[in-house]
Amino acid sequence: MRYTPAGVPIVSATLTHSSQQVEAGGARLVAFEILALAAGEISGRFSRAELGAVHEFTGFLAKKNRNSKALVFHIIDFI
Repeated sequence: MRYTPAGVPIVSATLTHSSQQVEAGGARLVAFEILALAAGEISGRFSRAELGAVHEFTGFLAKKNRNSKALVFHIIDFI
């Protein structure tokens, strides 16, 4: 866990996804990793989450920074 200059706690992680989806009537395996972060109240609960466990996340995608093309998933909640 780290803190912004304003004192907001932030936890960074890499999320891994793997599933089978239907596209154009055929099965397609989808697998990827994405950088993620949890800021504020959710960061404490996220930092205590079991590594390797399966979770369902709610959040949004945003650029890593203003000049970047890379995306980061911002976690708002998870179960």
